[in-house]
Amino acid sequence: MNTPQILREAEFDPKVCTYWLLSGAGALLASVIGIVLIPIWFLIGIPITRTYLDRMSCTLTDKSLVVRKGLLNRIEKTVPLEKITDLALKQGPIMRAMGLHTLTIETAGGSGGTSGGALVGLTGIVDCIEFRNEVLGQRDRLEDRKSGGHASTHAATAGSDTGVLEEIRDTLQRIERHLAEKH
Repeated sequence: MNTPQILREAEFDPKVCTYWLLSGAGALLASVIGIVLIPIWFLIGIPITRTYLDRMSCTLTDKSLVVRKGLLNRIEKTVPLEKITDLALKQGPIMRAMGLHTLTIETAGGSGGTSGGALVGLTGIVDCIEFRNEVLGQRDRLEDRKSGGHASTHAATAGSDTGVLEEIRDTLQRIERHLAEKH
């Protein structure tokens, strides 16, 4: 079996811990009862968010994206690059102020149960836009290799598809004429 070649390891910005702490505090603040829990959240939240960050990783290989994260429930997902349809960037006002992004991985025909149909979301990747472009570039290179890397291959396929579509159109027109003659 061919061992995947690692092209890049994502690095995560430690500021993401502060973002998670603020998000938790905001949720507690929104509930009247939670206001008294905010100091406790900051005491236990700091080590929890740091541990969570230490357990997050995202590895780009020549054929897939491998994501690992979680504290109690560890998640490891290997996403084949050819299945990735989009790598969306999300950024709310607090994230924008902190220079953070959430990168969501969306695949063909699948949703991993997270909001918006994304398979997985990663917050706080350093140089997130550059990482996203590198993943999409590797996906495109992989697809080019599979198709032979020739634009003429796509043109030939398109030409044969056009012929088939014209045959279908002609057949449908004959059926319509035949049905019109009966009535």
